[in-house]
Order: sequence, then structure tokens, then C-alpha cells
Amino acid sequence: MEKYKEINLSENSIQVLQRRYLKKDKNGHIVETPRQLFIRVAEFIALADKNYGADSVDIEKTALKFYHMMANFDFLPNSPTLMNAGKELGQLSACFVLPVGDSMEEIFETNKHAALIHKTGGGTGFSFSRLRPRNSRVASTSGVASGPVSFMKVYNASTEAVKQGGTRRGANMGILRVDHPDIYEFISCKEDTREITNFNISVGITDAFFDAYYKKEKFPLVNPLTGKVHERDGKKMFVNPVELFDLIVEHAWMTGEPGIVFLDRMNKGNPTYPFETIEATNPCGEQPLPPYDSCNLGSINLGNFVTNDKSVDWAKLAGSVRTAVHFLDNVIDQNKYPLKEIEIQTKKNRRIGLGVMGWADMLIKMRHPYNSEKALNLAGEIMKFIHSESSKHSSELAKSRGKFLNWEHSIYQKQNVSMRNATLTTIAPTGTISIIANCSSGIEPYYALAYERNVLEGIRLAEMNSLLKDALKSENLYSEELIEKIKSKRSISGINELPENIKSIFLTAEDITPEEHIKMQAEFQKYSDSSVSKTINFSESSTMADVKTAFLKAFELNCKGITIYRDNSRPMQVLSLVADGEENKTGLKHFKEKRPTKLNGFTEKIKTAYGNLYVTVNIKNNKPFEVFAQIGKSGYSTMADTEAICRLISISLRSGVDMSEIIKQLKGIGGSMTSYSNGVKVVSIPDAIAQVLHRNFSFSRQSSGMGAEICPDCSGVMIYSSGCFTCQNCGYSSC
Repeated sequence: MEKYKEINLSENSIQVLQRRYLKKDKNGHIVETPRQLFIRVAEFIALADKNYGADSVDIEKTALKFYHMMANFDFLPNSPTLMNAGKELGQLSACFVLPVGDSMEEIFETNKHAALIHKTGGGTGFSFSRLRPRNSRVASTSGVASGPVSFMKVYNASTEAVKQGGTRRGANMGILRVDHPDIYEFISCKEDTREITNFNISVGITDAFFDAYYKKEKFPLVNPLTGKVHERDGKKMFVNPVELFDLIVEHAWMTGEPGIVFLDRMNKGNPTYPFETIEATNPCGEQPLPPYDSCNLGSINLGNFVTNDKSVDWAKLAGSVRTAVHFLDNVIDQNKYPLKEIEIQTKKNRRIGLGVMGWADMLIKMRHPYNSEKALNLAGEIMKFIHSESSKHSSELAKSRGKFLNWEHSIYQKQNVSMRNATLTTIAPTGTISIIANCSSGIEPYYALAYERNVLEGIRLAEMNSLLKDALKSENLYSEELIEKIKSKRSISGINELPENIKSIFLTAEDITPEEHIKMQAEFQKYSDSSVSKTINFSESSTMADVKTAFLKAFELNCKGITIYRDNSRPMQVLSLVADGEENKTGLKHFKEKRPTKLNGFTEKIKTAYGNLYVTVNIKNNKPFEVFAQIGKSGYSTMADTEAICRLISISLRSGVDMSEIIKQLKGIGGSMTSYSNGVKVVSIPDAIAQVLHRNFSFSRQSSGMGAEICPDCSGVMIYSSGCFTCQNCGYSSC
């Protein structure tokens, strides 16, 4: 064990590892150090070398190489690999695509398969484009079809049930082709942000659609069963493509969804096309996959490859890329797949997705503004190099380990190039692993340069970007007052105390125009076999015309898809009440909604240091209405305090207070004794009640005027990046 060096971790990294990654015993006590975690992962992944003739000495050398690459944070694999490698679960992949056939048997078989994947911590993507349109005749039952959106709701409910079971949150991508007759219903299916909450959705746009769009010709909606123009009410369905596109834009402007993916472009870049057709992606859109395929992802931390003279250490980068490809190829062999069909398909293609994080850090260290031509040129140069080195090493592995099984059906066979892996490069979200590595996320600019995080229950301290902190200290500008000012803003461009040489380099997402975001995405896309997960940020005042321009620009610049997010476009979910009351000076009403005679609800048990706590929540109109709790054998004072807390929660709910605000106030309140319930730390009875509430109700809240959401796990600030809301405090991710 002495050969494995100690790891230098930030406080935030330690907190995330303790909450989500380190081994725990049955009582929820941590039984592993971060160093032991990386040893566990490195040694388990290195064991795959024995399949190719390596002896124990060789495997030990490989494990050490893998360990140092991770311990130095030059590279980290996706979260499932960090969590599960060398453990009983053993499921190491993050993303899967499942087929959805048109029969009831196929639909529910896929739903079952998705539940099994979610149980192991994976995310799933689906195309619902094969399903017959709503109100189509079903010959076997003499009934009518309910359409793709109805079955998305079934899948969503199933995902919610698995999530309620206490596993890592399941996430889905739902895609419908733009020529499907139910496309209008699909586009608007998340207009109510409380609906289909476990799905990201994207419209699959074809080249034929854009051809009709630019020619201003009518566009046919096609029945997937017949392949002919669909008829509804006796009329063939031809639509105006400009009006249809405007509807997509309108809903993306309103809520951030749907995104769009360019299906034909994805298939043209698919090395096994036309033998295999891609119809869907994983939940964040960066990994297009054929049915039953999966992909193992990992990211190079670019900030670690800048020399003291502010240039790229190309030799070090080449070595890390080769080791990372070796690591990810081994993951395929070491994985425990949730379905036999997935194992077979994955081993046929051996797709890996090597991407990057720390891009904003690299640019800061090299003194290149994110939106500069130098930054764009460097993006292409870096990704071209990573792709080239990945391809070289995959070709070498093919000679010693064998080509991927579908090689003879791929473009590489036509080129007479041996390859171990069908795809090599992907730009994935790195929300949680970038917190562990203490670097910027993916290829995103910084979201903010300072924010608050929990350090102890109920105590929050400002977290400052380390590179900015060093820059301020070098110019003798560092002060607590300045930190507070930076913390209150998304951008430092308007802070007069800061010199221009700092403001021009330390840019945030707010400083970058949508067109600049898209140009950066396009540069990385040029050398990414799969796709690029990136958020195109818009200010709250942006118009639908701005969003439309961005969508068209993404198509023009050969991106494979685009996701936009306009600040504050996902509104608070406020209780809708109908009681009378008096208005105060702000125009708001104070009232308490009357209680019906009968209400339905549920009771959940959670362990506390004071005994088992039974929390009952009653529901009205699908929303929490009142809360009761009983604590066993703990003394009258504890029982009285518990009753008082629940009475105040109930009157708050009945008076229109947002559930997220109640949870924020209760979560993390410390007591004299701590316990663990199902592996989760419980620090007090109020904290226990808050945990039950957040597990069972979807909520969001605007924070700091920054369009942020409150983390349902620790009440920290979540930011939207690369298609996911990620907590900067504890690593919770919505994906």
C-alpha cells in the first residue's frame, strides 16, 4: 500500500466523496478513505489485463499507473465507475439507450429494463418515434392508441418509483422525430414543469425538415407504422415547418426544453452506420447510441496540462490520453451489465467516451479569454490532439487484444484501419467529478466565481475560485469585503475595484454570448466521435428570436445537438390556493386553506438518534397539505417539540409557503446526537423531517437572483450546466 501516494483534496472534494462515493457499512458509517477508493478502482480496473496475457507484476504496474492518473486528478472516470468498481454492484457505465417497440409487450419490457438500469445507477435514453400516433386504431384490441407522450408518463412514474426506493437518481432522455404525427403534443409535454420530471426531452430533427424549412415547403408528418403521410380527421398531415420550428423555439425559451438533436448528422458520424442506426442519446445528449448499447466515460483535466511558461504540456497530455484509453477499454471487460442484451451489444462496439474538464481553468492559466479567437483555436487543437492520440492507442490495442466485433460492419473496415473501439471521444457533463478534482466543469465557462457552501450544519462560508483568489492576492486586492461583492454577482465585469487584466480573463457564463457558446461547442465537436454536452446560456431578457438564431447557428456549425437555458425560465412551483384573505402592502394574500374532512397520504419511517421517527404527509390536489410525526420512546419533551415542528410546517403549507423554503429552513439543523438512516446522516429530528419531505416531493427555488436551484439533499446552490443541475456543495446531480 505504501506505493500509493496520499491524495491532496479540497474540503469540498472530501465532503462530496464522503456523501456519495466512499464505502459505508450497513449503519451508514464510512469505512473507506479517498486514497483507498482510488486504490480500489485502480486495482479492479487493472485486473482486466489478465484477459490479454498480463501477469501479476504487469497488472500491479498498470494499477499503479491508473492510481496516479486519478490521484493527481489528471483523469477521472464517470461516477458509476468510481462508486462501484470493486464492489458487489459492479455496474460501471453511466449511459444506455433502449429501444421502444410499438407493441404493448415491447413497451413494458423496455420499461422493466429501464428500471433495472436505474436500480444500478445508470441513465437511459429512448426514442418514442416508432410508436403509432395517438388515436390510431389498434387491431388486436379494437381500441385506439394513446400515443408516445402517454407512455413517456408511464416511464416517468416508473423512474420515480425506483428513485423513491433510495437508489441513485434515475434520469432519462426522451426523443421524438420531428416528422412524427404527435410532435406537437411532445413539444409541449413539459410546459408544466411539474410533469415528466425525470426526463430531458429533445426533438430529433432531420435534414429533410431543414430542407423544407429553408425552401418554405410543406412538411409531411409520417405514420411510423405505414411509412406514409399520416391522416387525421380524413386529412393528410402536412405542416408549415417554420411554424413547427417556432413552436420548438417557444417552449425552449419558456422552460429550456425541448432541446434538439440532428439525427442524420449523428448517423453520418456513426462508424457502424448503416449497419446500425442511432435514434436516441443518453440523458444529457452527448452519447448517441444504437439500441442496447452503452458507453463508459471519463475526462481529462486540462488545467493540469499547462506548463509554467503558460503553454500546453503536449507530452504529458499524450501519455495521459493513452493511459485513459487503456483504462476505459478495461472498464468494458470489468463491468457487470444490468442486462445480457447490453453486455452483448457493448462488447460488439466497445464504445468509450474520453472527454475533458478543466477547460476554463486551462484558459485562465494560459491567459486566454473564453470568448477569444485564441481560445477557439486552442479548443480545436486540443481536441484534435486527444482524438489523434486516442485513435493511435486504440489501433495499437486492436493489434494486441483484437478489433471490436462490429469492425467489419464499420467505416474502419473500408479504411483498412484496425481499431479496438468504435468510438473514442465524447464531451460529457462532469458536474460531480469536477468538484472532486477541484476544477471547472466540462468545456463550460465558470458559472460564478464565488458561492456559498455548507461547512458545518447550519454554517455557510464563501467558496472562492482558487485561481481568482491567487490573482487577487498577487495584486494585493484580496479582502473579505471584495469576496462578498463577488459572491453576490454572476459576473465580475461590473466590479470597479478589479483591474481590467483580471476582469478580461475571469469570464463567467453570463459574459459569454450564445453565439460564442455555440462556436466553442462546434470546435470541440469537430474532433468528438460522439457528441458534446454543453449548455448555451441566455439571459432572462433574451427573446425567442435569440433562441431561434442559436438553434439555426448550431445546425450551420455542424453541431450534433443543442441545449439552451434561459435564466429563471424554470419557475417556482407554488401551491395553487383558492381561499380568501386580506392583501398586505406587497399585494400578497395571507390565508390558510381549509382542511377537507378526508385526505390521503403516506407514512415513512426514518431512524434518528432519538428512536424511529414516523413522518406522515397528507396530500391535497397532488400536493403536500399537512405533516404529522411521531417519535417513539424518547420522552415527552421530544414528542412535544416534534409535534410543534409539524404544526408549523402544516400551517405554512396551508398558507402557501413553498415546500423548498420549508426544507431549506429545516435541513441541516444540528442536534446533540447524530445517526444514520439507510446510509444517510441524520443530525436532528427537524433534519429527518426535511429529508423525508425532499425525497418525496419535486421542488425548485430561485436563489440569489441567479436562476439557481436549491439542492434537495443539502440545500446548497445548484447550477445548470451541460444539461444537469449539480450541487456545488455535495455533488448531487439531477442526471
